[in-house]
Amino acid sequence: MASAAAEREPDTAPLLVAEGLRFGYERDPVLHDVDLAIAPGEFVALVGPNGSGKSTLLQLLLGRLRPWEGTVRLFGRPPERLSDRGRIGYVPQRPSLASEVPATVEELVASGRLTEGRWWRPFSRADRETVRHALESVGLADLARRPLNELSGGQQQRAFIARAFASGPSLLVLDEPIAGVDQASQRRFRDALVHEIREHGAGVLLVSHELSAVAHDVDRVVVLKGTIVFDGSPAELASSGVSLGIHAEDLPLWLEELR
Repeated sequence: MASAAAEREPDTAPLLVAEGLRFGYERDPVLHDVDLAIAPGEFVALVGPNGSGKSTLLQLLLGRLRPWEGTVRLFGRPPERLSDRGRIGYVPQRPSLASEVPATVEELVASGRLTEGRWWRPFSRADRETVRHALESVGLADLARRPLNELSGGQQQRAFIARAFASGPSLLVLDEPIAGVDQASQRRFRDALVHEIREHGAGVLLVSHELSAVAHDVDRVVVLKGTIVFDGSPAELASSGVSLGIHAEDLPLWLEELR
C-alpha cells in the first residue's frame, strides 16, 4: 500500500506572490499596481526599458525594500519572516567581493551550500558533487582553485551564478546574470537553468536584456514599465511585434514601443 507521502499531489502553491505593489524613492513613484506570481517549475523573464523599475521590483520581492502599498509573499510568508533564505538563489546585477578576501572560485561556490541549517556540518560527498556540477555548468571547473579576485568581471559573474546553483534553490532570482558573458557560457547557463527547472522543479525569475539564449525555454514574459504592461507567453509577445530570438541585442528599444 502506498504511503500517504507518496500519494500526495506535488506542491503547486506559488513560490512568490506580489499583489498591488506601489513604491518610490522619497516622493517620486517608481512602481504602481504591480501583481506577479511564480509557480514551481516556471521560467519567467522580466524585461523592460532602462529605468522601468526592474531592479527595484526585485528588491521589493526579496524583502530588501518595503512597498508603500501592497504585499509580497515568498513561500507563503512575508520576506522578512522567511526563515530559510537558502531556498532563494539570488544573483545581483553587479556582484562584488572585496579584493582583500582570499577566496578561491571553488570556495565561493561552495559557500552556496552553507545556508541556514547546513553551516555547522562538514561537507558531504553530495555537497562536493553539487559544487563540482555547478562549476561545470558555468564553465569554471578549470579555474576552481584560482583566487576569485584574479578573474575577469565576466568570470566572476559566472562564479556567483554557480554559487546560486549550488544552493539547490526552490526559486532563482537573477538580475542581468549574463551581461558581458560570452556565447558559449550563455549556452552553459541556459542548460543549467533548464536542468534546475526540469530536474529540481525550481522556479526562475530572470531579468535580462539578452534573452535569445533562453527564448525557447521561457514560459512567460513580463514587461515592466512602472507597472506591468504585458504578462504572457513569448508567442503572445511576438504577436505584438517583439521576438525574443530576433531582438537579441535591441530588446529594450523594441519594448519602448509596447503599450
